[in-house]
Amino acid sequence: MTTSVHEARQALGHRLRDLRKDAGLTGRGLAILAGWNSSKVSKIEYGRQTPSEDDIRAWCGHTGAGDQIPDLIATVRHIEAMYVEWRRTLGSGTRRRQKAARALEAGTRLMRWYEPVLVPGILHTAEYAEAVLRRVIDFYGIPDDLDAGVSARLERQQILYQGNHRFHFVLAQQALHTVVGGPQVMAGQLDRLLAVMSLPRVRFGIIPARAEYHVPTNQFIMYDDQLVEIETVSAELTIKQPREISLYDRAFTELAAQAVTGPSARDLITAALDLHREPTG
Repeated sequence: MTTSVHEARQALGHRLRDLRKDAGLTGRGLAILAGWNSSKVSKIEYGRQTPSEDDIRAWCGHTGAGDQIPDLIATVRHIEAMYVEWRRTLGSGTRRRQKAARALEAGTRLMRWYEPVLVPGILHTAEYAEAVLRRVIDFYGIPDDLDAGVSARLERQQILYQGNHRFHFVLAQQALHTVVGGPQVMAGQLDRLLAVMSLPRVRFGIIPARAEYHVPTNQFIMYDDQLVEIETVSAELTIKQPREISLYDRAFTELAAQAVTGPSARDLITAALDLHREPTG
């Protein structure tokens, strides 16, 4: 789990420990009053377990800190928002997640997006988006709202042409070759990338396959200098801790420095396009 989540749990645990000590209670004493297993207090105070909202109410009730309940519950909800499992995010299908992304993008002036395997979602053709979201639906076993999800994903692309938003995309060369939906779908998607490169708001780079290893990486999106989103297999992570955001800023800067742009990037896309085109004749 991300360091931000662990640090937030620890900070909350320290606050709760202070309340317990101020009330003159031992950990065991509080556990007995609350009817908990004796190890629960220790786990919460050391950041190994996030307390539920009912736990917070009980903790504050037994320590005479009822006035702290609203603020502590808000803290718990913030921690929960940092690490959200896909089964929760996608519980009603893919459309809601696309709508949430659109709202976040609308409030961002500079979006920096690194993708090692796939084309960024905001640049998808309808066919590519359909193939990606179909795999998401099948893999996670969520409600099938494919058409609505694709439509919502394509609506997000309007931001590329509106307002004062700017975009900097960096892709690993592998993203041009990962087959999504078959050769025709890939050909259409790569044509789309060639068109996107000419947009005045967009900076676009590709890291060649034989580039030297410089920095630890994973897929991530930076929204200004305020927030970083990371998609793992099981969950979506939201990073807001300034120290961690600085690390991602440094990583993106180094990745962008390795990327080729302009005619060199076009050459890589065109070469991949030739490989994806189906033989004729």
